[in-house]
Amino acid sequence: MDDDTDARILRALSANAHTTLADLSAAVGLSVSAVQARVRRLESRGIITGYRVVVDPEAVGKPLAAFVEITPLDPAQPDTAPEMLAHLEEIEACHSVAGAASYILLVRVATPRHLESLLRDIRLAANVSTRTTVVLQTFYEHRPIAPVARG
Repeated sequence: MDDDTDARILRALSANAHTTLADLSAAVGLSVSAVQARVRRLESRGIITGYRVVVDPEAVGKPLAAFVEITPLDPAQPDTAPEMLAHLEEIEACHSVAGAASYILLVRVATPRHLESLLRDIRLAANVSTRTTVVLQTFYEHRPIAPVARG
């Protein structure tokens, strides 16, 4: 990121990926073409990696979220859990972590019974043990990512 203007563009797009170039232009005080060039540069440098829609899980029938810690049953085996689980669409995110577990998964399903079935599928597919924490309420997520101030 080159300067504060890029940071302001990133903040605006992180908050709303539908922000128009005209709105960005007005917000940062540059012409539309200058803003467009900056956005393209941020994309080409891999700072902006994509644009996505945020879907309400309850509206699409997946109101139950859980964090699933997974640990290999046999630490001597190759660590391929992320690849072995990639086909399970209920897994929204897979994070490698430090601590007792090797990975933490964020999963979303329709019912407790579906969660039980998914946990069985995870254990079988990746040869892991699981420890699950069910989410009761989410206060915030998908927060805009603010760039670190240069200093």
